[in-house]
Amino acid sequence: MTLWLERHVPKLVLAPTFIAILLFVYGFIAWTGWISLTKSRLMPKYDIEGFQQYDRLFAAPRWDVAMNNLYIFGALFIVISMVLGLLLAILLDQKIRTEGVLRTIYLYPMALSMIVTGTAWKWILNPGLGLEKVVQGWGFENFTFDWLVNPDYAIYTIVIAAVWQASGFVMALFLAGLRSVDTEIIKAAQVDGIPTTRIYTAIIIPSMAPIFLSAFIVLSHLAIKSFDLVIAMTNGGPGYATDLPATYMYAMAFSRGDLGQAASSAMIMMLVVFTIVVPYLYSELRTRND
Repeated sequence: MTLWLERHVPKLVLAPTFIAILLFVYGFIAWTGWISLTKSRLMPKYDIEGFQQYDRLFAAPRWDVAMNNLYIFGALFIVISMVLGLLLAILLDQKIRTEGVLRTIYLYPMALSMIVTGTAWKWILNPGLGLEKVVQGWGFENFTFDWLVNPDYAIYTIVIAAVWQASGFVMALFLAGLRSVDTEIIKAAQVDGIPTTRIYTAIIIPSMAPIFLSAFIVLSHLAIKSFDLVIAMTNGGPGYATDLPATYMYAMAFSRGDLGQAASSAMIMMLVVFTIVVPYLYSELRTRND
């Protein structure tokens, strides 16, 4: 009896979690995929009609705006966060006295929720009470910074807030990578008279390629599923100038009553995530097997 319990108790303990994940994650993914192939509107329908919802989706101007915004937001968010995180990590890697304080300050934004970050930056960038108002109060009456309410520039305010929140996390990843580099190699390069900048660009940074890939995957995932930050700052506006796929899906499902469009946009988002995550997981598993 004891031997049977040792073999099967772990399985029995994990079974409820496994069943819940199977039902509420993969089951609803399958349901969403099914709905995306029907003519569902306010209420779900279950007769498959083909890819009509995807045809409607790709013909919708609002979806084009959402995808273009995702490209802009994703590219700027990932590149700026990685560059800024790397620079901050290199700064802290110099063994400065205030490293602990600075590391805490840089990491603090990551402890906040996206709603808090979005609300704070909405106040800061609000032309009526934020940065523009403060600078004009200093005597620069011609100063304007109305990006938050400008349809052409509003998406960049989302980038600013997202970079502020994520760059500290990227810094922590890169700092751990810098500290893991073999110090003997660095000392040997210094003995040979190689400049510090050359040591970083030719030795240290190339050896951190796996960390760069991990940071890219995490930031890409954050960019694709960005929702609460946009809702808190602009609610997708002005108009739908700052719509992202996640906010488009939410609007279709809960504001427009169009389940078919919401489901099809959700499946496209999942496909984009898969195209990024699956090759990464494959390379990781292949490396471990080798």
